[in-house]
Amino acid sequence: MGSPEDEESREPWVKGSETLHPVEVPSFAMGQYPVTQAQWRAVAVMPKRQWDLTADPSHFKGANQPVEQVSWNDAVEFCARLAAQTGQGYRLPTEAEWEYACRAETETPFHFGETLSPEVANYNCSVTYGERGVAGEKIGQTTSVDHYKIANRFGLSDMHGNVWEWCQDDWHRNYEDAPADGSAWINEHPSSFSLPNKVLRGGSWLNYPWRCRSAFRNHVSRDVRIDYISFRVACPAPRALAL
Repeated sequence: MGSPEDEESREPWVKGSETLHPVEVPSFAMGQYPVTQAQWRAVAVMPKRQWDLTADPSHFKGANQPVEQVSWNDAVEFCARLAAQTGQGYRLPTEAEWEYACRAETETPFHFGETLSPEVANYNCSVTYGERGVAGEKIGQTTSVDHYKIANRFGLSDMHGNVWEWCQDDWHRNYEDAPADGSAWINEHPSSFSLPNKVLRGGSWLNYPWRCRSAFRNHVSRDVRIDYISFRVACPAPRALAL
């Protein structure tokens, strides 16, 4: 987990935030795409667990576009309702799970390779990344989750760009004392005056390519709702029943 010291645009604003370190991630399942607006509407009418949900919060409309303008609390409520309805342990991914899923056994800045191009991801492509980077005309909004019809080795799409994705973890400036077992890194005693920011991963339609790298880490207040933040669900891997 993390990036090599010579990776282009590594750690541009927080020293040590991407230090390479080993993590063992247990088996888990993850959504192929970020949660869509159609999926959000279906879950928003399910019985409330803790917080109210708005049925149509997104700024950029489209049933197959990712839901956005959802806070971390909204995403947690979505997972709780879905888990209660299905009996499955739906939740947000941990930061370690997210990076493992994004990389899909690659070690390059992106699971596509050394660079991004406008043909494979939705990001601010007015600037390039790497020697082979190609510039293009930015889209300037979200795209449908299957717009690019391309996935990584694990079958996951939209891991780079389109929308930032919430993770379970509280924000920490670096990986010092981070869990090595793939679990969420949660502060044991948060301040009673301000709760820790939550981790975001993946970059968005608004961001330059270096912010869409597999290792790049971002964070924001858990109550922020904005049109470039969404999430995808994770859950424990299915177990075979002993007969």
